[in-house]
Amino acid sequence: MEFCDECGSMMKADDGLWVCGSCGYEKPKGDASDYTITEDQEVSEIIESGGGTNGLPTTSAQCPNCDNDEAYWYMQQIRSADESETRFFVCTECEHKWREDDH
Repeated sequence: MEFCDECGSMMKADDGLWVCGSCGYEKPKGDASDYTITEDQEVSEIIESGGGTNGLPTTSAQCPNCDNDEAYWYMQQIRSADESETRFFVCTECEHKWREDDH
């Protein structure tokens, strides 16, 4: 299982790449013998941010990309169930996405 370096979402296998279904980030899979892909890994619940930010709450947060001071936010479980959720932000101006612990 691989997680996106940009937004923390679970990545999906696509030919020789890992592709993030949330932000589109891609990276090479590496040696195929190191990975086992099952159908269950391809199914995930991801909140899409592209155009779908209507209805998400906003908060005061400094965008690291454009210095805007307002962002949409949502919580997502990206680790095991016994660990807390991660809060993600989406800039209201440039739609840059980052997570709370990226700074």
